[in-house]
Amino acid sequence: MNQATIELSVNASARREADSPRSLVAEISRPLKLESGATLAPLRIAYQTYGELNADRSNAVLVCHALTADQHAANVHPVTGKPGWWSTMIGPGLPIDTNRFFVISSNVVGGCMGTTGPASTNPATGEPYGLDLPVVTIRDMVDAQAMLIDHLGIPDLFCVVGGSMGGMQVLQWAARHPDRVFAAVPIASAAKHSAQNIAFDEVGRQAITADPDWRAGRYLLEGTVPRKGLAVARMAAHITYLSEPALQRKFGRNLQDRDSRTFGFDADFQIESYLRHQGASFVERFDANSYLYVTRAMDYFDLAADHGGSLASAFLGTRTRFCVVSFTSDWLFPTEGSRQIVHALNAAAANVSFVEIETDKGHDAFLLDVPELFATTKGFIDAAAKVRGLPEAG
Repeated sequence: MNQATIELSVNASARREADSPRSLVAEISRPLKLESGATLAPLRIAYQTYGELNADRSNAVLVCHALTADQHAANVHPVTGKPGWWSTMIGPGLPIDTNRFFVISSNVVGGCMGTTGPASTNPATGEPYGLDLPVVTIRDMVDAQAMLIDHLGIPDLFCVVGGSMGGMQVLQWAARHPDRVFAAVPIASAAKHSAQNIAFDEVGRQAITADPDWRAGRYLLEGTVPRKGLAVARMAAHITYLSEPALQRKFGRNLQDRDSRTFGFDADFQIESYLRHQGASFVERFDANSYLYVTRAMDYFDLAADHGGSLASAFLGTRTRFCVVSFTSDWLFPTEGSRQIVHALNAAAANVSFVEIETDKGHDAFLLDVPELFATTKGFIDAAAKVRGLPEAG
């Protein structure tokens, strides 16, 4: 298969999932007013559900995804064929127990797996939105999710849980819709994006927009894919998800399929080959413009700034129960950011518990097999369910 054929295949795949996702889709006619002042209408939200909603609709759990994930949290991904990104956490007997809870996972606004995003068809033009889509924020993502919850006829959520960008959504839910969130679990997250994280995001965006095949964001119309730029963006970001001890343990300075250095610029080291593979596989499932939009949404997130500079003010009067989780080796969202959330919740007299988990797996620990994470989240969710009056699994 030549390069042109590969690009057309990727292009077709991106368009298919953007407009005809292999998941449930909610068609929302009510306009979504964005934080920028613009509106989106009509709005499409792609989502998956697991488990069953109980008779009084009190057992719903909303799972919020991280930067490059999607609605396929606990089912086989229709593009990659791999297990859902949180199959370790969602399922019968797992911390988010589908024998007890009705679990909802939706693709965020600005995404590329069926929710309205830059790869979606703009009904006003019949062409992909591209950069004509207004910039979206974490608040916009949460407001769209609230519309989905309304669409499903669910008055309030038993629990909202997510890691990284998903954790930002959890915090936004608790601050913006406090009466609709009984329990909240933000993991490996923060109440604002740091300057360092904004810098990493900008490197990724510049890699994409510098690719000649980006075509000023019109690549879907012009039959190209900014593969190299998007792959480099993914490679740079992926480094931030890991830790130096984890990289050293897994790769060290080991050579890749060779006995000695080549004295050239091929992938001599295993870590180089690994990053190239991560970049190449990412291009097959993610839209480049969506990467611009969701990273910008994270950059704009600053919950305290939205409440007069006081993070505690965002949670005043809240009755939501919180469990905040961080990891010792996470340098992308270090524990200090979680402590700031906990201090603000304490200042607001909120019900909050906090756990810092010892692990060398870095930021991605929330996606991996970490027994302490499973024990922490299961213990908190089970205790909250008891207070909520939800029956135990049969």
